[in-house]
Amino acid sequence: MTETPAVELRNLNVYYGSFHAVRDVTLAFPKNKVTAIIGPSGCGKSTVLRAINRMNDLIPNARIEGEVIFEGKNIYDPDVDPVEVRRRIGMVFQKPNPFPKSIYENVAWGVRINGFRGTKRELDDIVEEALRAAALWDEVKDKLHQNALALSGGQQQRLCIARAIAVKPEIILMDEPASALDPIATLRIEDLMRDLVQNYTIIVVTHNMQQAARVSDYTAFFSTDESRTGFLVEFGPTAQIFTNPKDPRTEAYITGRFG
Repeated sequence: MTETPAVELRNLNVYYGSFHAVRDVTLAFPKNKVTAIIGPSGCGKSTVLRAINRMNDLIPNARIEGEVIFEGKNIYDPDVDPVEVRRRIGMVFQKPNPFPKSIYENVAWGVRINGFRGTKRELDDIVEEALRAAALWDEVKDKLHQNALALSGGQQQRLCIARAIAVKPEIILMDEPASALDPIATLRIEDLMRDLVQNYTIIVVTHNMQQAARVSDYTAFFSTDESRTGFLVEFGPTAQIFTNPKDPRTEAYITGRFG
């Protein structure tokens, strides 16, 4: 991999109490690429994702060892503000979670809490730009002040993506972003990811092998065995991982012979 890393994990370990959820992961995610994190349930995929923007800080008894390097600095250093980390490394969750507010207010919310001091017109432009980037503007431009909860599941998820990108992050983390959606809405999200990667780095956790193969440039395969959990087995270009993996455990998982 020759691309400059957008974020880099160095000997990352994550514990929940005494449970060692992620073990000694060293991994560099390239800029302006989609990286898929795949692996069986319980292998630490979502834990790794949450470690990249300090969401694990919000979980009782969670403890991090190692480093997550973003723009030359470890985001777990004591002088780093986790709120600023989460502004610059946004997150979209498995289930769409719009606020019970208008479509407009959902997008504007993050901008406001990050100290926006511009005019109403400037905020209007930011909301429109984010909705356009999330491929939602044409569907909602005439109902911006209607409740976001009235949108379909796929529209709600694209609204959550618009909300994430309105604050201009560098990285977007996605945790199973299409798992609760129908096939058509899923395809819209996948197309959107390919569009967004022109301007953002995207790291996506998915159980869907076809989705990983379709949307990602790189793939990281995590696994577990009898003695340990949450370790990185293999990382590389998606085409290589899916057609010529170097580790037999990767091949076994991708071909459905895992376990």
